[in-house]
Amino acid sequence: VQLQASGGGLVQAGGSQRLSCAASGSISRIRAMAWYRQAPGKQRELVASITTGGKTTYPDSMKGRFAISRDNAKNTVYLQMNSLKPEDTAVYYCKVDDAYGVGYWGKGTLVTVSS
Repeated sequence: VQLQASGGGLVQAGGSQRLSCAASGSISRIRAMAWYRQAPGKQRELVASITTGGKTTYPDSMKGRFAISRDNAKNTVYLQMNSLKPEDTAVYYCKVDDAYGVGYWGKGTLVTVSS
């Protein structure tokens, strides 16, 4: 499975950004999809995940401003980010799990939120 993330860039605080991640390759095996992020000097953390059936999960710290969705026909996962803050600055990574539980990571897309 190959993952291509896009949509990162520079955004002002309070603004919105939408990330996309398209999966290709052994696409018939895709199951859960998720977004993680890693800020400078910090560990990678989960932002949101979504099952094949559309069930979403957010850590408490991410609830309210982030929304994950997916288009199974396009094998694409999205992350809508609203009311962005400077502390949301990070490299955002998409991840998909196949039917065997193997996780595949995208290369990441940088989101910079200016104050």
